[in-house]
Amino acid sequence: MSSSSQPQPTQDNASISTFWTGFLLACMGSILFSAKAIVAKLTYRYGVDALTVIGFRMIFSLPFFLLIAAVQADKARRGRLPKLNLKDSMLVLVLGFIGYYLSSYLDFLGLQYISAGLERLILFLAPSFVMLLSAFWLKRRITLSQWLALAISYAGVVLAFIHDLSFAGSNVLLGSSFVLASAFTYAIYLISSGEVLKRMGSTRLVAYAMSASAVYVMIHFFSVKGWAGLVQPTEVYWLSLVHAVLNTVLPTFMIMWSVQRVGAPLTSQLGMVGPVSILFLAWWLLDEPITALQVLGTAFVLSGMLVLSRLRPGK
Repeated sequence: MSSSSQPQPTQDNASISTFWTGFLLACMGSILFSAKAIVAKLTYRYGVDALTVIGFRMIFSLPFFLLIAAVQADKARRGRLPKLNLKDSMLVLVLGFIGYYLSSYLDFLGLQYISAGLERLILFLAPSFVMLLSAFWLKRRITLSQWLALAISYAGVVLAFIHDLSFAGSNVLLGSSFVLASAFTYAIYLISSGEVLKRMGSTRLVAYAMSASAVYVMIHFFSVKGWAGLVQPTEVYWLSLVHAVLNTVLPTFMIMWSVQRVGAPLTSQLGMVGPVSILFLAWWLLDEPITALQVLGTAFVLSGMLVLSRLRPGK
């Protein structure tokens, strides 16, 4: 009798290990992704604009994604991975367009009209969009624990960034609409990729979709800037390399590996820890002050993360 029940603890341990691996990947990926704001601020000091920052980010990222994509394609040719059909190939192109081109571009458009604090606050609607899309599109039930964790984290976000909120200016509605569209398109990307990666695998999907995204960004960059856009200070090149590797390539795969392990809704909610981490990174690297209100908000967000951590498989 004891021998028949022996495999169960092993299966439980594997399930818990998978959950915590995904949990940590989501947190680290979100922190690295959010840290791109620090690198962008440092890059802006050399007189470049948003399109140049995005363009250089993807120009330096593309070789990494192409290399990984080539390895995945070779595995498919050797029969170690299933070959993509036309439908999946088209989905990859669509996801590449929505996820890291359109969503990022809309976000930077919005930042032309509204404050960074308001922009961050609006972007935190993305987890709500993911949960709602999961409920109505994928017919997944939203649990009370998820709503509670989301509410606690949102309260923390409001506290952490309330001193940055500014509704001044004549184009606040326009800018807010752009950022809201950015949050919504990114939620669509997470939900759609969560289903597609079941057939393709996270590494393969990220490599293909991000390669497509880089091409979209580069087309935009060169159509506006031309080859003259590549003439920039050496510091811009070094910062862009950091931006590409640490703030794009690594966290992109981390987020997808997390989606594969814990799902898109939880991965998106855990993403709240990233922007809050910017408070401390900005204090450390940019000498920006941290207020008591921000610290209190951070405590709320971390409390929300604790509630999410208790949503383990089988609970």
